Amino acid sequence: MIVLKNLSKFYDGPTGRVWTANKISAVFPTGQSVALLGRNGAGKSTLLRMIAGASRPNSGDILSDGRISYPVGLASAMHPDLTGAQNVKFVARIYGADTRKVLGFVAGFSDLGRQLHQPVRQYSSGMKARLAFGINMALDFDTYLIDEVTGAGDKSFVEKSRAVFASRVAGASAIFVSHSMPMLRRMCTAGAVLHDGQLEYFDDLEAAISRHETLLKRNCA
Repeated sequence: MIVLKNLSKFYDGPTGRVWTANKISAVFPTGQSVALLGRNGAGKSTLLRMIAGASRPNSGDILSDGRISYPVGLASAMHPDLTGAQNVKFVARIYGADTRKVLGFVAGFSDLGRQLHQPVRQYSSGMKARLAFGINMALDFDTYLIDEVTGAGDKSFVEKSRAVFASRVAGASAIFVSHSMPMLRRMCTAGAVLHDGQLEYFDDLEAAISRHETLLKRNCA
């Protein structure tokens, strides 16, 4: 379970203060795969980084009773000067996992081949996404944070990613960001909508999607 308590995050833009989170209080229950919805620029990735501990809120608290992954799909999670394999080993050691076992899984899953032993700065965004996803799927977390990663790669890799993700979250929780409604309907059981710094949680995924689409139409009107 993840609890957000009066969570606030803002930055000062050219036209004034912009709120990613404005005193958000919400609960992401254990055992749910939650679709995090919102327009482009709403702050979904920033919220994932705060939940992961990679970004600090301006105020408020984030409480959890389990291990949370870093946001899969964010290139900033990888050290650019290390090779893919070195990044794998580094993260495995942080989480106290068997480095050989984790590296073997990532090597077999990521389809990076010899490039696994090249510096990450030479990777394309898709390669970084596959590396980050592979590392997360090789480790045991109570909550997985997924940011559009299953769209990286060809059709066979996408299907493999979805299958592995589904097997992991069968016994865990997840917060999933994607603009693909078919994918969200396939992978998620609940939803949350981030809009103008406020977060609405829905036990019913279709209710969340409906709310999200209504807000998008309102913004376009």
